[in-house]
Amino acid sequence: MNSNHISGAEIVIRCLHEEKVKFVFGYPGGAVLNIYDAVFQQNKFKHVLVRHEQAAVHAADAYSRSTGKVGVALVTSGPGATNAVTGIATAYMDSIPMVIISGQVPTYAIGQDAFQECDTVGITRPCVKHNFLVKDVKDIASTIKKAFYVASSGRPGPVLVDIPKDITAEKYEFNYPKSVHLRSYNPIIKGHSGQIKKALSLLLNAKKPMIYSGGGVVLGDASSQLTKFVRAIGAPITSTLMGLGGFPASDKQFLGMLGMHGTYEANMAMQECDVLLAVGARFDDRVIGNPEHFLSKPRTIIHIDIDPSSISKRVKIDIPIVGHVISVLTDLNDLLSKEKIKQNISLKHWFKEIDQWRSTNCLSFKNDKKLIKPQFVVQTLHQVTKGDAFITSDVGQHQMWAAQYYPFDKPRRWINSGGLGTMGVGLPYAMGTQLAHPDAMVACVTGEASIQMCIQELSTCKQFHLPIKIVNLNNRYMGMVRQWQEFFYGNRYAESYMEALPDFVKLAEAYGHVGMKIEKPSDVEPALKEAFSNKLKERLVFMDFITDQKENVFPMIPNGKGLSEMITAEDL
Repeated sequence: MNSNHISGAEIVIRCLHEEKVKFVFGYPGGAVLNIYDAVFQQNKFKHVLVRHEQAAVHAADAYSRSTGKVGVALVTSGPGATNAVTGIATAYMDSIPMVIISGQVPTYAIGQDAFQECDTVGITRPCVKHNFLVKDVKDIASTIKKAFYVASSGRPGPVLVDIPKDITAEKYEFNYPKSVHLRSYNPIIKGHSGQIKKALSLLLNAKKPMIYSGGGVVLGDASSQLTKFVRAIGAPITSTLMGLGGFPASDKQFLGMLGMHGTYEANMAMQECDVLLAVGARFDDRVIGNPEHFLSKPRTIIHIDIDPSSISKRVKIDIPIVGHVISVLTDLNDLLSKEKIKQNISLKHWFKEIDQWRSTNCLSFKNDKKLIKPQFVVQTLHQVTKGDAFITSDVGQHQMWAAQYYPFDKPRRWINSGGLGTMGVGLPYAMGTQLAHPDAMVACVTGEASIQMCIQELSTCKQFHLPIKIVNLNNRYMGMVRQWQEFFYGNRYAESYMEALPDFVKLAEAYGHVGMKIEKPSDVEPALKEAFSNKLKERLVFMDFITDQKENVFPMIPNGKGLSEMITAEDL
């Protein structure tokens, strides 16, 4: 045996070193014990032991969302891999670059119904960008190199590498490729110059131009380029849930989030514009509502996206531009700097119309002296943190309130599950974000139903001393389910009431954290200030806010309706 040969497990670790990985989120098991033994013998990255594999992938996902780097998770075979699938699907729907390494039974046992065996490649195929089954120790290094390349290039996404246990025990020399070339995979980076010129001309001559930005702007690190362009042409801009922070929410040109729970002004401007520029967004059902209603108004649509399959998928596009948003926006800005921009008088009339929609003040709500309004909690959170926190959320009413009432001026500060809508992500998202930004304020806005799905991660937070602040908007219901049942199911609240809730204060304390129960509106601000004070700066604080059970999220577009068919609080 060549003295330079090392085990497959050691090769895996060396590959992660070469990729400059700082954190690996995982949970050990039989099929990955060789890899975990190699983890034990290295000190270049930190392994974060979660309490459930789903949380490992969610935490790695949030690490990626908040940094732009590739997140890494490590799980065992069988149930370890299947537990990870929800996290993988969540990342896939939101185009998050990740590499998941899963253990597999030995190659000679594959297909024999061995203990803790499952077809991980087959199971994950629909929810990964790509996956690999390594069958030879010689292929480990090149496969992991390919995995990181595929995950982070083009339209990002999760890539799974499944490695049988015997392959991690065999030995071979380590040689990590400096580059990788995949003949069938060549993502386009530069946009077509002719299409870019045509797009700019249309926008500059539009009477009612509108810019619609999505998660691709944030993931593509194109926020500064987008901001520069939007301010230069003077057009209004809206953002999807995933795109929040891609353009400063405090800017007067920003109309707020659009879509099912978007602002009245954003949805109406989106519907009434004559030239629409979509940047890194995908016209999904929660954004444009009924496509037939959306297309009933004639307009010219320009779409910039790295993924050609996303263009004209749900809405026919007039000017498609395939390329990295940062590259295309840079080209647009360069072109714009050479143009002699004439004052577009039409914009004044367009903003007058928009200001009329804004005057509806669709996000207003009535505070109560006895009941805590969830919107008030989020507004106060923004005030106490001065808008400078990383906010993670679970999925439901609290997610929408966080998006509506915590304006984001910076990208990568809003960490939530958009496409898959995964309950349970909030706490592991906060873990991954806090580890990536140890000195930052990180708050998890959640609900009493969602938080219980990964509540065991309070143990991980204790082990790794993560000073996360949990804002639990506790209305004793699965809030969004209850809202739909109220509106569309005749107030038949089938299984949406959360009976037998735990005492969250005692639960937090049992895990070694600080717990608070807040029941009065007058105590909201003092509680938040105390949680973020120097006294509790190093502690996880679980704040259980007992909120108004009947509060609903407005505006709301009912299923099957169009952007201009919103229900507001005043309509009921």
